[in-house]
Amino acid sequence: MSPSILVLISGSGSNLQALIDACASGRIAGKITHVISSSSNAYGLERAAKASIATTTHELKTYYKGIPKEEKKLRLEARAEFNKDLVKLILESIKPDMIVCAGWMLILSSDFLKPLNDASIPIINLHPALPNQFEGTCAIERSWQAGQDGLVQKGGCMIHYVIEEVDKGNPLVVREIEVIKGEPLDKWEERIHALEHEAIVEGTIKVVNQLNGH
Repeated sequence: MSPSILVLISGSGSNLQALIDACASGRIAGKITHVISSSSNAYGLERAAKASIATTTHELKTYYKGIPKEEKKLRLEARAEFNKDLVKLILESIKPDMIVCAGWMLILSSDFLKPLNDASIPIINLHPALPNQFEGTCAIERSWQAGQDGLVQKGGCMIHYVIEEVDKGNPLVVREIEVIKGEPLDKWEERIHALEHEAIVEGTIKVVNQLNGH
């Protein structure tokens, strides 16, 4: 049996498409059995449907419904419930061999990670910056600005194992590009996205091969 892969997305799903294509061509010796999106509007859901992959939408906003932003305690409880239900869905219904975060825009906290770690399900994530640089959101914009300001000479992306510290897990794949002075943000973004599509496939292949005992 080839390892089953769960992909978590939040947006357009171009990295999901790279994974779908790599599975279809046999480059990845595994099968994407399910896609979970944190947004019902994510175009990635259509990409999955076209490839006949089962999908589930799991939106945080439904858990926050009716809770004002200032009610921090209630919102924390709602977020914990969101995590608990997501873990239950993954462990009881989907039962994947591995999880790939391909543009999943929510932080995965310990109440999500611990049960999956206990179940020995590896989780990898794509981050559009180099190791120990620009952790968290807006990494592409921040790395571009740093490059234009002369603070860094390179940017890129990495695939890393997910741990509690955001974007701090061990890197599996690192891809770099050189800073070009005066390059507009959209061109920098294009170059990073091109790297991402290669890196996410490469990182997934590495984990699948480990699961296959290679």
